[in-house]
Amino acid sequence: MPADLGILGRKAIIVNEHKIISFGNAKITCRNCSLVSLCLPMGLETEEVERLDAIVKRNRPLHRGDHLFRDDEAFQSIFVVKTGSVKTYAPSEDGSEQVLGFHLPGELIGLDAIENQHHHCSSKVLETSAICEIPFKQLEILSSNIPSLQHQIYRLLSREIGHDEDMLTLLGKRNAEERLAAFLLSLSDRFKGRGFSATDFFLSMSRHEIGNYLGLAVETISRLFTRFQDERLLNVERKHIQLINIERLRVIVTRDNKQGRERNYP
Repeated sequence: MPADLGILGRKAIIVNEHKIISFGNAKITCRNCSLVSLCLPMGLETEEVERLDAIVKRNRPLHRGDHLFRDDEAFQSIFVVKTGSVKTYAPSEDGSEQVLGFHLPGELIGLDAIENQHHHCSSKVLETSAICEIPFKQLEILSSNIPSLQHQIYRLLSREIGHDEDMLTLLGKRNAEERLAAFLLSLSDRFKGRGFSATDFFLSMSRHEIGNYLGLAVETISRLFTRFQDERLLNVERKHIQLINIERLRVIVTRDNKQGRERNYP
């Protein structure tokens, strides 16, 4: 199987050798979507889902480098990743970018712009992706008439806050080895929750983007991948990742804090 499938073709997304998502299903309705338990329709009655479905815009697939929105643009819609992946980032003082997050199918993007009605970051597609766009003013009106939809919006906002708190903990209290292990475990858990393999997947983001997100040098990321492979924790071939020993990765995330051990990675 080719190792560069993290950047996905135009006709289908190959998540792993056992699961293929066709873009022919990209315009499938909310009611029949496999991500219903992760997204806004969760807990809604059939009629309510149909009313939500009526305001959702499903455009043609986007490709690597396309933007959903840019920093300081006026807030119009929130977006849901249907297939593929997206990163959010903010411009740094030196003109580069600071990666804020990687978003997988079923995850919402743009919620942070609700308060000030302007986006505080940019959102860029990492691979060929299908995106659902939901105009927020229409969603507000609809949610005021459907309490369960309003509750689901609150739940998703809470999930975003929890993710931000987890990220602050990851960057503030963990060393390099723990950060990468925690990142891989997070991807594993998220893929599993979407019905994909928890141990065999492709990274749509580059080593540089991973390092940027985790606050580590790209050389450190490369060395850690090599070390994890030497220790038989995983196999890595370019962007193809196979997790061999998830339990040992979980031990890494908790072990050093308990033992007070510090490992230095530049």
